[in-house]
Amino acid sequence: MTAQILDGNALAQELRASFKERVAALTAKGHKPGLVVILVGEDPASQVYVRNKVNACEAVGMYSEKLVYPADVDQAVVLAKIAELNADPQVHGILVQLPLPGHFDEAAVLEAISAAKDVDGFHAENVGALAQGNPRFIPCTPYGVMKMFEKGNVDLTGKEAVVIGRSNIVGKPMALLLINAGATVTVCHSKTRDLKFHTSRADIIVAAVGKPRFVTADMVKPGAVVIDVGINRLQDGPDAGKLCGDVDFEGCKAVASLITPVPGGVGPMTITMLLANTIEAAEREAGL
Repeated sequence: MTAQILDGNALAQELRASFKERVAALTAKGHKPGLVVILVGEDPASQVYVRNKVNACEAVGMYSEKLVYPADVDQAVVLAKIAELNADPQVHGILVQLPLPGHFDEAAVLEAISAAKDVDGFHAENVGALAQGNPRFIPCTPYGVMKMFEKGNVDLTGKEAVVIGRSNIVGKPMALLLINAGATVTVCHSKTRDLKFHTSRADIIVAAVGKPRFVTADMVKPGAVVIDVGINRLQDGPDAGKLCGDVDFEGCKAVASLITPVPGGVGPMTITMLLANTIEAAEREAGL
């Protein structure tokens, strides 16, 4: 068996094409979707992510703005700006790029964003709504994974799903979405005993652990669907400098039925679903 590859780039382009029509319709009614991204400091990876987000917004016709603060900025300055953006009717989505410098209270900053403009889905109110099965905003990466399941015609009802990783950004919301879709979910992490016991009986594996090529073929049940959320840069060996996921792609694609590559899998879907959340916020504001 050789797995079918779920192409995140192709699905992202397909969705973004449909977004252009929705943005045009909203703009014609005077509700052009707007996203503001706040970046504190000069972390190179964060700068790339923010640039990509702004460019993606502009490509579908949305309004986007990047606000950059020095790493030593006082938290109160950023909180005051967030309060200003919360009150601005032109802004439908507010995103603070993580991680923040050490002197920031990350939770306080995320809670300062209006729950109605929290397009990352990290505000406690939105996390609670997701847990209740009635989400306002779904965190972007898990939202993208759900769209990939949809594209791959993966029926989640009654399936055994294993999520490796328990972060607030991916692992926990991913588990909730799978539960809401009717799967039986096990969440594994660094304290899990005998990880292979859990993965080898799973119909669905979502790897979000941040360890290169961590999931190997012997951990995968034949015919399973394997979703690789990880993105790691290899440090040594013949592949030093290359990007890879949390899954040993070459080994696992010989066992799985469906698999996502890295790069070109879940990654492009994350920013795509950020656009989706911002457009949904604008549609809600417009009463559509």
